[in-house]
Amino acid sequence: MQTTRELLTPYITRDGSEIRELMHPEVHGNRNQSLAEATIRPGCITRLHKHLCSEELYHVLSGSGRMTLGERVFPVVTGDTICIAPGVAHQLENTKDQDLVILCCCAPPYTHADTKLL
Repeated sequence: MQTTRELLTPYITRDGSEIRELMHPEVHGNRNQSLAEATIRPGCITRLHKHLCSEELYHVLSGSGRMTLGERVFPVVTGDTICIAPGVAHQLENTKDQDLVILCCCAPPYTHADTKLL
């Protein structure tokens, strides 16, 4: 199966980021994970949240910002990859004047019900 980014309609998730689901079981028929592109606009920050079941990987495609991961706060830049374990509170802030764009891989796949806002 294949998707084309430009044909996918973005939506806003519970944490406030703009998402394009690049591959998700409920839409595309894959089974064990989801892959999305998230855009955080300049000066914006996602809401602090955690996922009860899903492990999440963030890979920074472009831009830079500040990541909160549990008790740690650290900078992220293009090329960084962060592993977010289930149950760990996290948020991402765009601290620059260009979009912060990341790939988000979730296993099991992302669901709104698995996202707990803090």
